[in-house]
Formats: sequence, structure tokens, C-alpha cells
Amino acid sequence: MITKESPIAVVDSGMGGITVLRKLHRLMPNENYIYFGDSANSPYGTKTKEEIRLLTVNAVESLMKRGAKSVVIACNTATSAAAGYLREKYPDYPFVGLEPALKPAALSSKWPRVLVLATPLTLKEEKFNNLMARFEGEAEFIKLPAPELVGFVERGEVDTQECTEYLERILEPYADHKVDAVVLGCTHFPFARKEIQSILGEEVLVFEGSMGAAKQCQRLLAQRDLLTDSTQEGIISFENSDESKIEQCIKMFGFNDV
Repeated sequence: MITKESPIAVVDSGMGGITVLRKLHRLMPNENYIYFGDSANSPYGTKTKEEIRLLTVNAVESLMKRGAKSVVIACNTATSAAAGYLREKYPDYPFVGLEPALKPAALSSKWPRVLVLATPLTLKEEKFNNLMARFEGEAEFIKLPAPELVGFVERGEVDTQECTEYLERILEPYADHKVDAVVLGCTHFPFARKEIQSILGEEVLVFEGSMGAAKQCQRLLAQRDLLTDSTQEGIISFENSDESKIEQCIKMFGFNDV
């Protein structure tokens, strides 16, 4: 039975959704949370849509059966692959998905040049391209797949020379005032925000969708009168399909630069 004290579940392909969990906890610190990362099957961005849908649906339905009052699909790729299916199957359940923050980036200035960093699958998805088409009259978008960055985050290697060299290789063509904004279209990518900002330049605006998802979750729970009444800080439980990653999840939740 779902009550006000039931947990909010956050599902991700691995570590990336921790950036969303942090925003949720910042916005609603008294709620209880279950974080599930599927690191054993990461990265999702190089799998087929059918594989990602199956993995995501299985994880989400398991958490629903355990009494989660909302599930946040804290992964752009998983949202593209599975959110529509889940909403159709469970029309009354408060799912929250992620989408790249194209709108605020497009409206950040007059006709900005916006670099969109995401996984290959997200950039190919019809959902993403429909969203981009809505704002093509407001900005110039440049799609840039960054499939290897997910792996660096998953391995805790963002601050290594190898990761820096990878980011320099793919971002250098857009440095030196060649773009006005960058959209981090994968929830893993904010862990490398400092490095990305350094390469592109401090004047480049950085956008990501985690806080928007957190606010949407709060709205949906408020509409259903399911926000907790507790005045105590909630409990966060970390779970992972690769149990060896749980300690790293806890460590990344305390990461200061996200």
C-alpha cells in the first residue's frame, strides 16, 4: 500500500542518476528514497532500444511492487526507450522522466549556438529530435555523441588524464567562443561538468535537466497528496545490480561539484 511515507524510487543505468537524486534530496530532504543503478548492464547508450526498454521496465516494475510512490527514470536514454510504454501501461502512476534541457538553452540568448552532449541513442531517438525541432527557430543545435564519457563516470575516472584527453579531443572543435551553451544530455555528464566547462570556456552556459525532473516529481506527488508529512531527514537506500558499486554510489552522492 502506497502512503505518504512510501519511498520515491530513482532508476538509472548506473551512477548518472545520482545527479538527479541529489536534486530530489535538495528539494525534498524529508522524503525517503531508493536509488537503483543498473551498473551491471551499463552503458545503456550503446544498446538497442528494445534492450533498454526491457531493462528499464523490469527495474521500474520491481520498485513499484515494493511500494514506491513515484519512480523517476533518471536517465535520458532509458526515458526515451521506456517512459512512453510505462505511462501507457500504468496511466495513473506518477512516472517522471528526463529529457535534455534544450528549451532553457535555446532561450538563454538570441539565436545561441548550442552544443548538445548525449549518448548516441538519445541523439537518434525520435523523442529527442522532435524536442529539438520545437526550438530550431530559436537556436542552432549541434549534436555531439559522447559514448565513452559514461564509462569514465561509471569507473570513477572523471579526474584522470585519459578522461581529460577524451573530452579535449571531442570538445576542442567547439572551444574558443564557438558555442554559447552546452546541454549535458545524459545524467552521467554533470560529474564531468568542471572539465567540460574548462575546455569550452567559462563564458559558455551549461544546462542539464535534473532539477526540472525533481520539481516535476514534487508537483506530481503534491497533486496526489503524497508528499511526506515528516519533519525529519529521510532515508536513502542505495541498490545496484553490481553490488560492488554500492560504495561508489554513496561516495558519488557526496560529490561536491554536481
